[in-house]
Amino acid sequence: MRALFRSLFKIPTELAHSYHSVLSFKWLALGAVVGAMTGLGAILFYVGIEALSHLLLGQLAGFSLPVPAGEELFSGPPGPARPWLLFIFLGGIGVLTGFLLRRFVPQTRYGGTDGTDTMIKAFHHQEGHITPSVPVMKVGTSILTIAAGGSAGREGPISLLGAGCGSWLAGKLRLSAKERRILLLAGAAGGLGAIFRAPLGGALTAVEVIYREDFEAEALLPSIISSVVSYSLFTLVFGSEPIFGIPKFEFSDIRELPVYAILGLVCAATGWFYVRTFRFIKFKVFWPLTDRFGFVPAVTLGGLGMASIGYQFPELLGGGQGWLEMAMLGKLSVTMMAGMIVGKTLATSVVLGSGLSGGMFAPALFVGGMSGGVVGTLAQRLFPSVVVEPGGYVLVGMAAFFSGVANAPIGPLVMVCELTQGYGLLAPLMLATAIALVLGRNVSLYENQVDNKFESPAHVGDATINILEREKVEAHYKPGRVTIVEEGTHFGALTDIIVNSNELCFPVRGADDRITGMLAVQDLRKVLYEDTLCELLVAGDVARKAVLLRPDEDLYTALLKFVESDLALLPVVDSEDPTKVLGILAREDVFTAYAKTLKSMKEQV
Repeated sequence: MRALFRSLFKIPTELAHSYHSVLSFKWLALGAVVGAMTGLGAILFYVGIEALSHLLLGQLAGFSLPVPAGEELFSGPPGPARPWLLFIFLGGIGVLTGFLLRRFVPQTRYGGTDGTDTMIKAFHHQEGHITPSVPVMKVGTSILTIAAGGSAGREGPISLLGAGCGSWLAGKLRLSAKERRILLLAGAAGGLGAIFRAPLGGALTAVEVIYREDFEAEALLPSIISSVVSYSLFTLVFGSEPIFGIPKFEFSDIRELPVYAILGLVCAATGWFYVRTFRFIKFKVFWPLTDRFGFVPAVTLGGLGMASIGYQFPELLGGGQGWLEMAMLGKLSVTMMAGMIVGKTLATSVVLGSGLSGGMFAPALFVGGMSGGVVGTLAQRLFPSVVVEPGGYVLVGMAAFFSGVANAPIGPLVMVCELTQGYGLLAPLMLATAIALVLGRNVSLYENQVDNKFESPAHVGDATINILEREKVEAHYKPGRVTIVEEGTHFGALTDIIVNSNELCFPVRGADDRITGMLAVQDLRKVLYEDTLCELLVAGDVARKAVLLRPDEDLYTALLKFVESDLALLPVVDSEDPTKVLGILAREDVFTAYAKTLKSMKEQV
C-alpha cells in the first residue's frame, strides 16, 4: 500500500518538474499579469476614445460617421452640423500635444513611426526600458487626437501601453534585460489582442514585427498568454462579437487565384506609395518646419492640416473602420475607394508625420482594405461568374497590405481570420500576402525594425558564430619559429625538448616534410620520466593525428578544430605550401578575439 501511495504522489511531482522545465511556469504567470494590466488599460483606452469621439465629432461637430457593428458603444442622432469645430479641436489638441510631449517626452521626435515603432526601438536599443511617462503621455494624447478626428489608429498607443506595463513590471521584479524585453513584447501582444479582439493574431504580430526576416521565439509563450488574458478581460466588458458585422466569405473557385495574385501586386504598389508618402511628409516637410519654428508650431500645423482635410472629406476622419465594413458589404463605389486610398495616406502622413499621437496599423489596414475593394469590384465587373464576393478582397487586401509594409507575414494573416471567425479565405490570404512580401521587401513601415537577430543589439551576445566567422586566423595567430619534432625522434630526446620549452603541443614532421601529427605534453605526462622507454618509443608512435590551420580560415573553423582535437595550440601552415609552418594559434587567441570584437560591437550600439 505504501508503495502505491508513493507511486501516486510521484506522478504529479514528475509532471510538475516537467511543466517547469518545458513550459516555464514563470512566463505563464508573468504573461498573465502583464495581460491583465494591459487588458484593463485597453478597456479604459477604448472607452475614452469612443466617449470623447461621440461628444466631439457626433454631438458638438455634428458628424454622422459609420461605425462597425461590433464597436457601436454610443448611439443617438448627431448634433447640429458645425464642421468648423474641427479646426478648434485639432488645432487645440496640436498645441496641447506639442507642449506635453516637448515637456515630458522630449525624445518623442526620434521615437519612430508610432507607438509600435517606439516599442521596437526600446526592444533593440534600450534593453527593453520604457520610461512610464512615455506611454502615459502618448496614450493620453492619442485619445485626444483620434477622438477629435485625427487619421490614426488605436493599436500603436495600446501596444506601447502594454509594452510599458511589461517594462515596468520587469523593473519592479528586477528582471534581466533579456527577460524585460520578453515582457515588453508580451505587453504589446496583450494590447493588440484586446483592441483587435484577435488574441492569436495579436501575439504573433508582436513577436514578428520587430524583425523583417525573423521573429522572437522566446517571447511567444508569454505573448500568447498575455494576449489571451487581455482579450478575455476586454471581451468580458464589450462582448466577443467580431469588430465587423459581415457574412463569412469563402474561397471556392480556383479561377479567383490570379485575381488575388493581382491584388498582391496592387498591395505592394500602394504599400510603397503609403510608406514613401509618409516619410516624405515627415522628413521633408515637418522636420524642417520643426527645426525652424519648433516642435509645438509644427504639431499644431499638423492638427490644422488634418482639420482642413476632414472638413472637405469627412470620410477620412478617425480610424475609418466603419467605412471598411461598408466596403466589405459592397456599399462603396470604386471611385470612392480609390480616392480614400490616396486621401487616407495623405491624412495619416500629416497627422503622424507632424508629431501628433496615434498608430499606423489601422490606417494601413484601411488603405489595404480599400485596395482590395477596388480590385474585387473591378474584377466582379469583368468576371461576374468568377468573382462573386468582392467583399472578401477587402479582407485579403488588409492582411496582404500590412504584411508587406510591416514585413510581418503570419500575424496579420491570422488576425484577419480571427476578425472573420473563419478560415474560408486562407488560401488567397497566403497567396496575396506572399506576393506583397516579396515585392515589398525593401519597404518598411517601421523605422527601427531590423533584418534579423544578428542585426539586433538585443542579441549581440548570441552572435558568437557570426562574430568568429568574420575573423580570420591570419589576423590572430602568432607568427614565428615553431618547435617541430621529427617522426623518428626518440623518447629521451623528446623529454629534453619538452623540459626546455614552454610549449604544450609540438607538430611532428614526416619524411616528406609534411606535418603528420601533433605531440601533446598531456599524452606523455605519466611516462615522462620512464627511462626504460628512451630507446623504445619515437615521436611518430605517440603523436596524435595532425590538425592544421591555414591563414585564410575563419576563427569559427579554428574553434571547432580546437574542440575536436582537445589541443591547446595548433600550427598554422602556408595555404599553398603545407610543409611550411608559419606560426601557432592558441586556443586563448580565439577567445580573446571574440571578447574584443564583442566589446567593440557593444560600444557601437
